[in-house]
Amino acid sequence: MTNTGDPPTEPDDGVPTPDLVAAWLVLGMLPTEQVPGWAAHWIARGYDGEALVELAGLDGRDPAAVRDLIEAALRECGPLQVDVAAVERDHLRAAALVAFTNAAELLFAGRATERWVVDKVHEIAGDHYFDESVMNLPLGSLFHLAEEWDAGWGRPVQELRSIVRQACRRQLGVASVPGRS
Repeated sequence: MTNTGDPPTEPDDGVPTPDLVAAWLVLGMLPTEQVPGWAAHWIARGYDGEALVELAGLDGRDPAAVRDLIEAALRECGPLQVDVAAVERDHLRAAALVAFTNAAELLFAGRATERWVVDKVHEIAGDHYFDESVMNLPLGSLFHLAEEWDAGWGRPVQELRSIVRQACRRQLGVASVPGRS
């Protein structure tokens, strides 16, 4: 069993971390059909627990079964940046911070495009448009770029890409400041 506070090394295999999955759960954008496979990967990485093993044994076709186990399984993976037990303003902001930071990291790792980041921001922030704690994050400011990009009006694409990259740099800066989650 993995010691709490000592998460296993996460290889770059496309499997999201428990923290990112917790963020997606809080934001209401968890692809439940993929969660059992991720749980199996987490077990292979050294995480352990009854709910996690049970979750890994599901086939993912029953979203309710996944949702019944996901919170307990995530807790078994150790302390999370996102408290999935309560979706309060601070927790929603923390979840958006994790998800937005992941999008920025993917861009700078060459695994996502600027356009993909804008689409992901639109998806994440769309349900939380009136929540200032989400929209005031650096990537929250990109919400309206999707319309500009789709419609072809406004600034040239190169300028839009530059705006996205600048926002991603600021997002990574916010994420690295202790106490600013």
